Amino acid sequence: MTELAQVLRDEVPSTELTRFNALRHGVLSRYTVLPWENADEYHAIVAALVAEHAPQGPTEEHLVEEIAGIMWRKRRLRLAEAAAHRRGLEETLESYRETVKVALVHLGATAADTQEDMADMDEDERVVDAIRATAADTQEDMADMAADEAMTRRALELLGSKRNDAYEAGLAALRKDTQSLWADRLARDPDKLGEDEQPATADVEGLRRFLEGEVLPWFDNRRKELANRPLIREQAFGEALDPDKLERLGRYEIHLDRKLERMLAMLLRLKDLRREPVEP
Repeated sequence: MTELAQVLRDEVPSTELTRFNALRHGVLSRYTVLPWENADEYHAIVAALVAEHAPQGPTEEHLVEEIAGIMWRKRRLRLAEAAAHRRGLEETLESYRETVKVALVHLGATAADTQEDMADMDEDERVVDAIRATAADTQEDMADMAADEAMTRRALELLGSKRNDAYEAGLAALRKDTQSLWADRLARDPDKLGEDEQPATADVEGLRRFLEGEVLPWFDNRRKELANRPLIREQAFGEALDPDKLERLGRYEIHLDRKLERMLAMLLRLKDLRREPVEP
């Protein structure tokens, strides 16, 4: 049994079914539901209103149909508002936005202040993670980062040792993604480096400079980021809000509310008049 059939069986008395069937095929109803909308959901609203108001005559039936249409448009308005938020959130995740940096500006430097490719994920991915992550996810990410940091500090200890193979041992102690990042540093064209950047060298001093100057600071910033994911999530949702779009939707909703009040007042007045005794 469909939802509409259930509503008709449970809420609409048999004496009102004829009125409901007339309304569902009424002049307004046939144009109210758009092709991609669920007609059964609209008809359920009509059925509930017919059960509540028991309209008699074409005027009351028309008013019930008007009220159903207004309620349906208010439902559509909610969908439009949600769609506007989703569109705004998508724009917030564009790579040119600095949502993470702005959210944590009161904490000082963030991972966005390190070199761009030092991060193991793009800005939009970090924002998405902040939005979706549960407390358990964040704890898991913190534990993973702590393990990575421990491997990095062990590598620094090996680099500071007296071993003849200190560079090779230190490099081998790093996690695979850090090794890959170091390989990318070594492969950089010296002619394309910034004024303050030194060419990476495949030796103890070069690797130590990379780990101390870039990797360890990234751990500190990443730790702040993970600890403050709720702030990043709030920043993302706040940036997704488009006041201009919502203002237009709000004005339309006010129009619908006023129309609903008028239609309902007219319907109730007609019902009262119908109940008043006719003087001889």
